[in-house]
Amino acid sequence: MRKITLFMNVSLDGYFEGPGHDISGFSSGNEGFSNEGGQEVDTLLFGHRTYEMMKFWSTPQAEAMMPEIARFMNEKLKVVASHESFDPGWKNVTVISGDVVEKVRALKAQPGKNMLMFGSNTLCVSLMQAGLMDEFQIMVNPVVLGEGTPLFKGLPEKMALRLVGTRQFKSGAMMLTYLPVI
Repeated sequence: MRKITLFMNVSLDGYFEGPGHDISGFSSGNEGFSNEGGQEVDTLLFGHRTYEMMKFWSTPQAEAMMPEIARFMNEKLKVVASHESFDPGWKNVTVISGDVVEKVRALKAQPGKNMLMFGSNTLCVSLMQAGLMDEFQIMVNPVVLGEGTPLFKGLPEKMALRLVGTRQFKSGAMMLTYLPVI
């Protein structure tokens, strides 16, 4: 069975975004990106709002600034959970709606490489509740936002996680890797 990993930036005070969905306060940039792990991934999962932000990677500007990341983002299949139909405006995109949890469960059961989710807190919480999340890569940024949306907002009950890895970056950010305790 394929694995689903979340990659999420978070502030020291536990927010994955500031007021108005602002994510500009994170200093780690793309330090956590490594194409090593990317070779084990063939599908990217997004909620609709996160997907709209990630479409930046389909632009010539992104290709010029960070060609390795742009290539990675453009080559992978992108699955977007949305409550509404829309024109994806990017290649290799499948939009899912309705019973998203069951559709992701079916995707996870299909042959293929692993799936990586960037951001998409609401989708992540739904998949956590269904026991579909396998790994959490949390990039803790050296910034305090003071207010915003807490990481895993909406999770109705406690979930135990086990720390399996840490990595410090030049920016002062720390990557914390957790697995669910089963």
